[in-house]
Amino acid sequence: MASRSDFRFNAVFIMMFPLMSSMVVSLVLQLALISPLIHGFTNHLMVTPQSPVVQIGTNVTATCVILNTTEVTADDLYWKINSSIIPKEYYTKINASAVSVTLHITDEVGAWLFCAARSTSHYINPSKDRFLHGIFIKKGYHPEKPENLSCKAMQEGRWISGNLTCRWDSASRQTESVPTSYTLFVEEHPGPIFNVTTQDTKITVRMDVFPHHTSLVVRVVAHNSLGKAESEHLEKEAKEFVKTFPPSNVKVFAEEMFPTSLLIEWEHPIERVYLKLAYQIRFCPHGSHVWRHVPEEYTEKDITSFRLQNLRPFQQYDVQVRCKSRRGGYWSDWSANVTQTTPEDSPASKPDLWMLYAGGGEVQLVCKDPEMSNGRITAFNVTIQRSGNDSSEQEVVPVQQSGATWMSRQGITPLRRVSLANQKFIKACATASNSVGTSPKACLHVPSSPSGRHRVEGMKVWSQDGQMFVEWKRPNSSAVSEYVIQWSDRTHTDWQRENGRTNKTAIKGKLQSFVCYNITVYPIRAGWLLKPTSLEAYLEQGAPLEGPSVTRTVPGYDHAVLEWSTVPLERRQGFITNCTVFYRRNDKPPEAMAVPANATSITLTQLSGNTKYEVWVGMSTIAGMRNGTPHTFNTLKHAPGMVEGIVVGVSLCFLFLVLMVIILCIYKKDVIKENFWPQIPNPGESTIGNWSPGYPLQAETPKENCVTGVSVLDVGVCEVKLGFEDDKTSLSLKKDKYLSEEHSSGIGGSSCMSSPRQSVSDSDEGPDLADSTASTVQYSSVVASSGYKGQTPGSQSQHSIFSRSESTQPLLDSEEHPDVLLQRSPRETVFPPNPDDFRPLGGEQQPFCPLKEDAEQTPESDSLQDDTGAPLSSYMPQLAGYRPQ
Repeated sequence: MASRSDFRFNAVFIMMFPLMSSMVVSLVLQLALISPLIHGFTNHLMVTPQSPVVQIGTNVTATCVILNTTEVTADDLYWKINSSIIPKEYYTKINASAVSVTLHITDEVGAWLFCAARSTSHYINPSKDRFLHGIFIKKGYHPEKPENLSCKAMQEGRWISGNLTCRWDSASRQTESVPTSYTLFVEEHPGPIFNVTTQDTKITVRMDVFPHHTSLVVRVVAHNSLGKAESEHLEKEAKEFVKTFPPSNVKVFAEEMFPTSLLIEWEHPIERVYLKLAYQIRFCPHGSHVWRHVPEEYTEKDITSFRLQNLRPFQQYDVQVRCKSRRGGYWSDWSANVTQTTPEDSPASKPDLWMLYAGGGEVQLVCKDPEMSNGRITAFNVTIQRSGNDSSEQEVVPVQQSGATWMSRQGITPLRRVSLANQKFIKACATASNSVGTSPKACLHVPSSPSGRHRVEGMKVWSQDGQMFVEWKRPNSSAVSEYVIQWSDRTHTDWQRENGRTNKTAIKGKLQSFVCYNITVYPIRAGWLLKPTSLEAYLEQGAPLEGPSVTRTVPGYDHAVLEWSTVPLERRQGFITNCTVFYRRNDKPPEAMAVPANATSITLTQLSGNTKYEVWVGMSTIAGMRNGTPHTFNTLKHAPGMVEGIVVGVSLCFLFLVLMVIILCIYKKDVIKENFWPQIPNPGESTIGNWSPGYPLQAETPKENCVTGVSVLDVGVCEVKLGFEDDKTSLSLKKDKYLSEEHSSGIGGSSCMSSPRQSVSDSDEGPDLADSTASTVQYSSVVASSGYKGQTPGSQSQHSIFSRSESTQPLLDSEEHPDVLLQRSPRETVFPPNPDDFRPLGGEQQPFCPLKEDAEQTPESDSLQDDTGAPLSSYMPQLAGYRPQ
């Protein structure tokens, strides 16, 4: 297992391997260069020249010579640069043992050039070179001539330093393998020569003492392996190389007796025994940085003071002074600023009198200090004369210096307000006063209604390079004496005057970006104010600071009315080009609708009912758009009048349906009556004949003797006297119907069915018997002691008992039409009534007692039997007039 020291050694070896490899390669190459000289018997190749330095852009030729061997010939030699083999077309065979190669040098990186001999032995690896020798080619540029050589000797303390600092410009190109050096030579004439070498273009030569009274010759030489180049010789007196300090202790004085001049004084920066100096003076109004120079012929003498003249009174000036040797040399730096104010003088120009409309038929007279006030204005003397009045009003207005109002901050003094009511015009005049005197008078005629005869036309305003320009058409150059250009925003107002012959100017005031200004051009003719022309403009427009806010929404079912507030003028930052209304529902993309810039409301259409919408308004200028705060609203679930329309429609439909039903009921009243109010027999209104006393039979529930569709009336235990009249048609009939689920009095009962049956009777209202039987019920029954199967008519008639009710109900069809019985089917046995079996009506009526369908037969029923002992049939089939219900 390896120890820790082994790992450390391996790590160090790995880190040192690249460095060791490069060192080994360099050593091998150096050995290859010197091997022909030391060990000529081991390497038999020699490349000349040994260490070539080649200028870039030229050709280089190298020759490879075989020494002291016959193993290889010139045909076995080849060239390669670094690791690339050079093509044979660049080779030149000199003889059997020498081959040369010519290369054109283009790049700046040095390269190794190798000459190698291939092996011809079968015992040596043919991929390896038998002999190898190389040289390193250095590439560079020939130095160029240094230009613009200059040298300075700076002042140190009260004398000149012995260090001469020189600098120059060099166009020489350098490479890493062939660097260029510079040697500076400074020669005193007469005297020693000083030189110093550097690779920079600036160097200082240290001399023992600065030679004040001698000449110096300075030159610089650029040199490298390819050659050298020398600059022009700089030969001057030593004083011409000196740069002194600026004048010291500079002072400026204001003299009360000379309000247009200032006196300047200073001191020499160095002793006169070393240098005699010339001076230069410059001055400017304080803060302007536009310097004016005093002509040098006035200051080239050895002086220490100077008086500046033709200055403006009561004006601050900045003054600077510099110096240099009178024999030449370098100017010193300028001295520090010295600021002084010239004395006051009487105002040389009249004040700038102007007016501002104050509303309510009044104007505010304002005034600026005279352009040449020549002092601090302390007061304005105002004189006002009204039309039709020869007298004048005078007032002295002191100038406020507190700066509390925007007028005072802009150098504007408010004079007084004057009413134009009942006046054709007013004439205002003003003079300005300072501590020395009073200015000329300025007058202005302000009419109550300015004349538009000379009003300017074609007014244009635009911005360019941070300035606002105004242009107009002159109405008449001879009529207009001057123009007043006024600009104002919501809080400030300012103006400037222009000559009457101009029609274009730049506003000189300090304008702000993104502020709307009202630009007005006032023509003035002989002091009379004419009708103005105005335009709004921006120095620079920007996107609005805020967007409109939706203040009110009136939603409908498929539309909504939106109202929004206008953005304040100071928040717009430009002219509004248009407004855009954005609205969307849910998470769908918003829809946009453009509206005019002055619009404050819109009606959105084609909306969805009962839907939540989000809406906002964007306001645009030429610089961008700003959106307002989003607002949400819900459309109505129903449109106005929709519910009322539905209710009215449904009501009308229902009323129409009711009317149709009523009309139908009236038209079909008989059908409705027959279906909903059938004629039911009333047992209380009917009389049933007494049954024969000899046949108190109880109905027996027939079993096998059932005939489908035939109703049977059974006589119960109650004895009924039956009366019979020969003329059955004399019975009064009734139209009532009777329906019973059980056997009640033997009426409507069925001998074999549990469901009720409806009997048929005659109708008093119509001759059609078949049609009237649908609304009648059976009202009689036949009681028999046994079934009818296999019985003859004669035998059946002897045992059948017929019972007829004295009710006024309609008669059965079989009773009214006995002849129909003969037309029945052979399968049906019809028994005509036997008159002997009936008792005449009129006897005492017995109570009507119905029997239950499940009642058991009494022993008395045994008497109703035929000769064979079978019970007699007690029913009489109905041939017509019967319909089941």
